[in-house]
Amino acid sequence: MQNIAATWQASRPSFLVLAPLCVLLGIVVALVQGATPAGQDIALVMLGGLLGHAAVNWLNEYDDYRSGLDFTTARTPFSGGSGTLPAMPSAAAWVLTAGALSLLGVVLIGAYFIWLRGAVLLYPGVVGIALVVAYTRWLTRSPTLCLLAPGLGFGPVMVAGTVLALGGHLDATAASVALVTWLLTSELLLVNQLPDVEADEGHGRRHLPILLGRKGASRWVMAMLLASYAVVALGLLLGWLPWPAALALLPLPLAVWLGRGISADCNAPARLPFWMGINVVTLLSTLALLNLGIALGLA
Repeated sequence: MQNIAATWQASRPSFLVLAPLCVLLGIVVALVQGATPAGQDIALVMLGGLLGHAAVNWLNEYDDYRSGLDFTTARTPFSGGSGTLPAMPSAAAWVLTAGALSLLGVVLIGAYFIWLRGAVLLYPGVVGIALVVAYTRWLTRSPTLCLLAPGLGFGPVMVAGTVLALGGHLDATAASVALVTWLLTSELLLVNQLPDVEADEGHGRRHLPILLGRKGASRWVMAMLLASYAVVALGLLLGWLPWPAALALLPLPLAVWLGRGISADCNAPARLPFWMGINVVTLLSTLALLNLGIALGLA
């Protein structure tokens, strides 16, 4: 039972709420486009999103434990891993197995939707699987790929993939929603890298805070935050998004405060967890309000 509990903890369950929000964006966009997906298909895309996110978390926990990185990070509630495997090494095989089985579940669900909708789903499917497998071991060695990969997985792969899986199509609405998700998710992971610069560098990682320093990386944080809301505003002006989606602009003042706070405190380790928490609130509230706004556009 202890290994089961440890495996669950290593999935970082409090963070798994992001996947349902991203899948839900794909669902509401497909509905706006006139798709009429079956209930079981909606349930399957939601399950696939959750399994994909959990697989990334489990494999990341396992790889960071095996590399020794988990023993050197200054752990916060938002970064540095869950700390599960250093505390219970016997659960390592369980975590690896859970990650592999979750990935297998994603492949099987993807195969069903490829059979249902056609080969167009191969593109997001292959990219998604590659991101899950390659992120920790290889993509974190490249500043550009490390920055882009998280948002690519949750935006174009998860959001746009859901639209296609449910019988929708790629249009300006789907693209703008996927891009907002891409920017916000990559920005979230960028902020979460700030406390771990020294530990990550010592284990071969190479991301923006290592390349540019914390101050240089903090400028990218503000730029990506503002760009995400600019995409929403542009989508509203050009008619890509229904007007109720303007609700997603409500967290903009919070995002500006966050960007300025990260810039001011990026070299103050004791202050970073506060801003990391604000960052999570900003991301989740923006995506939730975007979901609500697009759904209201159905009325």
